[in-house]
Amino acid sequence: MSLKIRLARGGAKKRPFYRIVVAESRFARDGKFVERIGSYNPMLTKEDPLRVVLDAERAKYWLSKGALPSERVQYFFSKAGLMEAPKRHEQTKQDKPKAKAQERAKAQADAAAKAAEAPAS
Repeated sequence: MSLKIRLARGGAKKRPFYRIVVAESRFARDGKFVERIGSYNPMLTKEDPLRVVLDAERAKYWLSKGALPSERVQYFFSKAGLMEAPKRHEQTKQDKPKAKAQERAKAQADAAAKAAEAPAS
């Protein structure tokens, strides 16, 4: 039995509201959970104190029992001072051109630099 602290979605279509819950990892996202320890309302402004409501004592208790927070919940916990922020993932190489295209672009850039250096007569 592995426990997770994660978000369970509620609210209407295009009006999301999330409960921060402790649930077994094998249960459905919006399904059965052990305990509700907070809420997150993304529709409110970032400055609104009701955007993220968290019971810090219960969160500490479940973390001590070995419950693993999801990345988003870990971010909320870091804002509350319960743990450090999650590590940001490095950008993948997918957005970059392939090796041959990079070589071609480098060759064109070198040729343009040489042309700019040559004295115009």
